Amino acid sequence: METLVEELELEQQTGEREEKRTPGRRARTRLVLAFAGGLVAAAAVGTGMWLHFRNRVSTDDAQVDGHLAPVAPKISGNVVAILVDDNQPVKAGQVLVRIDPRDYQAKVDQAKAALAYAESRMRGAQVMVPLTAETTGSGTSGAAAQLAAAQAEYDRAKLTYEKSASSELAYARANVEAQRATYERASADLSRMRPLVAKAEISQQQFDAYVAAERVAQSQWKAVQERLAAAGQEVRTNQAAQAAAGARVEQMHAALAQSQASHKQVAISTAQASSASAAVAQARANLEAAELELSYTTITAPIDGVVTRKVVQLGQIVQPGQDLLVIVPLDQVWVTANFKETDLAEVRPGNRAEVHVDMYGRSFPGRVDSIAGATGARLSLLPPENATGNFVKIVQRIPVKIVLDRMPEGFVLRPGMNVDATILTR
Repeated sequence: METLVEELELEQQTGEREEKRTPGRRARTRLVLAFAGGLVAAAAVGTGMWLHFRNRVSTDDAQVDGHLAPVAPKISGNVVAILVDDNQPVKAGQVLVRIDPRDYQAKVDQAKAALAYAESRMRGAQVMVPLTAETTGSGTSGAAAQLAAAQAEYDRAKLTYEKSASSELAYARANVEAQRATYERASADLSRMRPLVAKAEISQQQFDAYVAAERVAQSQWKAVQERLAAAGQEVRTNQAAQAAAGARVEQMHAALAQSQASHKQVAISTAQASSASAAVAQARANLEAAELELSYTTITAPIDGVVTRKVVQLGQIVQPGQDLLVIVPLDQVWVTANFKETDLAEVRPGNRAEVHVDMYGRSFPGRVDSIAGATGARLSLLPPENATGNFVKIVQRIPVKIVLDRMPEGFVLRPGMNVDATILTR
């Protein structure tokens, strides 16, 4: 090509020194020059395009993706208010739908009443614990004191009985024997004196003294016999008193045992107080659950976005999990580009990218966020079965996530839009 240009320049210089050429020859010269210039321009354009596209991979199999937040009720009920329209922008926390709250308000009121009742029972049970402890404690102390008094009374009665049954009764019996001997001697003396008084060997006065002595001895003997009988009766009385004191001791033992057994009521009262506290906790949990269900009657937007596919109707009876509408956050979108596996050898997370949007006829910058771990065919609902006899090798496509830079004001990408994606590998 350079040789041809030099020949043309030489011919042109030669032609200037020659005479005026014919019109046909001049036209041919211009045609050759134009052809040469076109070849040079085509070579330059081809070189520039090769330099431009050698570090780029592109695909038109790309779509805009984004988070879709379906809104569904957590409870069943009748829809009484719908506060948004289709395609309306909403903010997080904005009320979308209201469900009739009367049934759930009634449950809250019931739970509050149940909680108040459980709290009153708990307070009563907590009061009974120290009261039962004090009552059983004082009863045990009183029973122990009464047992000690009964034991002392029994010991005293036993001592009195032993004393009366041993020394006093023996003394009375000895007195009886002594007085009996005295009486018998006085009676014998009187018998001996009777013949003497008859013979006048002794005076009547002496004889009367023996008679009086015999009568005194007889009366004393009867007195000590009566004293012995009284002593025996006293012994029996003291024995009965000892038995009664023993029975009293046994009674106090039983009372003390009963009082000690009643002390277990403290543990029972404590257990009842713990049960009442657990009932309060259960009632409080039921109240919180009822209030939570009541709060579910007001359905709010979970995120900022645009209301889409609103299917809920006023007066409709909805069930938990039923789709009401969808909120699409248009400020949180990305591009999923399906590149051929043969194009991803040099693609790495962080590479710059460009996304051309047909809707606006312009491109937007971004970067590669990540590359999927499997091909689209493998992630489909029915993955292909390659272990067959009719296998045909097909270049697979791998999803690549491209995150866009901040979109200019007035440009919005909606999930599902088709775009063209280009990745700059270097």
